Amino acid sequence: MRYISLDLETSGGKPQRHQILELAAVVEDTKRPRPLADLPVFRRAVRHHEYVGTAGALALNARLLEELACKEPNQEICPPEELLPQLREFLLAEGFKADKHNCVTVTMAGKNIASFDLGFLRELPGYGTLVRAEPAMLDPAAFYLNWKKDSRLPTMSICKARAKFDDNTVAHEAVADALDVIQLLRPFYELPVYQQVVPYSAEEAH
Repeated sequence: MRYISLDLETSGGKPQRHQILELAAVVEDTKRPRPLADLPVFRRAVRHHEYVGTAGALALNARLLEELACKEPNQEICPPEELLPQLREFLLAEGFKADKHNCVTVTMAGKNIASFDLGFLRELPGYGTLVRAEPAMLDPAAFYLNWKKDSRLPTMSICKARAKFDDNTVAHEAVADALDVIQLLRPFYELPVYQQVVPYSAEEAH
């Protein structure tokens, strides 16, 4: 299966009010995993006419705002209306196919992607006509959940700690976070979760 690990950095948590500051999409092929450094990467910082955000989110993304404030030409910066058209061209170049309506539909992975990132994607011009996500999405939190001890899905930092990453901090940089998601999912390619489950009837027999 091929999917994209997608991560956003935003100016706040409300899709109707706040803005995407950065988007990264990394292509992964579960049948032929490549070194992380060799994976195809799409990354754009998003230049808006003005920015609306929370103090915490803007402070967290100070690096991005400095990049966006720079007047030098930068191919990795685009306006919001160009974000999905450019992502679509990247996906087509990577071998993803458009459907009969000319929309590229892809499986997406990401931490909190369904509850957070998807809401922002839906606000972009061209979502649903140029690019859209498959209904089922991959979130690594489900793979690192401790069903007996956790009261909620684990955070990205907890997932990384349970996966025994050398560093369990979260970069809050779109490309780095998207690559972390792929690295968290890879251990389950060879031995899917369902193959690790003891059938309930066999468990009862003991």
